[in-house]
Amino acid sequence: MASSTPPFDAKAIPTPEELAKAGQLDLLNLDGEKVKFGSVFESEKVIIVFIRHFFCGSCLAYVENLTKVPKEALEAADTRIVVVGCGEAKFIKTYKETSGFQGDVYADPSRAVFRAMGMTLENLKLNPPEEKRASYLRDQGILTIVFDGIRRALRSPTLIGKQGNIFQLGGEFVLGPGNKCSFVARMEHTMQHASVEEVMQAAGVEWKEEVASGQQ
Repeated sequence: MASSTPPFDAKAIPTPEELAKAGQLDLLNLDGEKVKFGSVFESEKVIIVFIRHFFCGSCLAYVENLTKVPKEALEAADTRIVVVGCGEAKFIKTYKETSGFQGDVYADPSRAVFRAMGMTLENLKLNPPEEKRASYLRDQGILTIVFDGIRRALRSPTLIGKQGNIFQLGGEFVLGPGNKCSFVARMEHTMQHASVEEVMQAAGVEWKEEVASGQQ
């Protein structure tokens, strides 16, 4: 019997109908309360970053890079950033403290929203040798990234097993206001978040990664 799941497409833009359907699904907020996914981007433009599990070292590096985008630049573009992880809601407080991210973080432990938004690919593949390493990982070795996740797990033993599915891949979207999408980048391996600068440009946020990082 053929699968009803469409083939994975890293760049496919969800239709308004698909967004409306996904929007009826629930996320969990910091307090463990249900929040309709669609309410997040119903009345404003939002950059939504789906990370992998909450112990993922490469995703943490990416979220830390997001914190470099000035609040003023986001406000000028009437845009905000939201992070969604596939672990449990009780992880959110610790994740915000660890990453320094000040925006809203939600949890999708069932991964229903991940799947509805086309993030159906699951693997533990690292950066392919022929692919240039993403800028947010420029100064970090693979072992450093892996051991960082292990260290954080050991520092939070009560959260082990609640971080989310380690095979789940994430992605970046620019959504709203309403059921429209103007940018999509779904991950095909564990170290492939779209550059923060690319995402900001897609959202109309004026920010240059070279200026923020001091690297050319």
